[in-house]
Amino acid sequence: MIFGRSERGKPPVEPVTLKILVAGGFGVGKTTLVGAVSEIRPLRTEELLTEAGRPVDDITGVERKDTTTVAMDFGRITLREDLVLYLFGTPGQERFWFMWDELSEGALGAVVLADTRRLEDCFAAVDYFERRSIPFLVGVNCFEGSARYPAEAVRKALDLDADVPVVLCDARDRESVKEVLVGVVQHAMVYAAGRRGALSG
Repeated sequence: MIFGRSERGKPPVEPVTLKILVAGGFGVGKTTLVGAVSEIRPLRTEELLTEAGRPVDDITGVERKDTTTVAMDFGRITLREDLVLYLFGTPGQERFWFMWDELSEGALGAVVLADTRRLEDCFAAVDYFERRSIPFLVGVNCFEGSARYPAEAVRKALDLDADVPVVLCDARDRESVKEVLVGVVQHAMVYAAGRRGALSG
């Protein structure tokens, strides 16, 4: 670099950075999703599940889970040279929800990760983003051995507005997660344009 210019004579691109939240119930795959797509080693704040937490951490359906996020997961992905996403995975248990307000500050949008075996676990996240007018997409994490339902059936079960995208995904698969994140960005842009139009009208 010479005087702020690259060797090829092009000015360096200052990327736009966007913040995306990844929310959902306990054990739905938020940490896995962030880890699958992050280009840096994800920051994780996981602790072992303990006997003391058993009365409050319902592991029905996710019996093999032995750790839980107690603060957040953080990752980064560059979608284009000029577009970088920062991913913040929220803790799933109710006792950590006080952190959501801090994490959601300045967020462009959110992914609500859902597990069809425990669909009711994502109601709180859906309600949170609806109340704060934060655009979100529902990503149905297709776990092995779980029943597969069409996106419209999930939409109906969650009583979502028609404009909220619902996509099937695999939180372990980088390309699948990238599609989810691109979907959130696109939805947030449409959402913002609609709000601007409503305000100017």
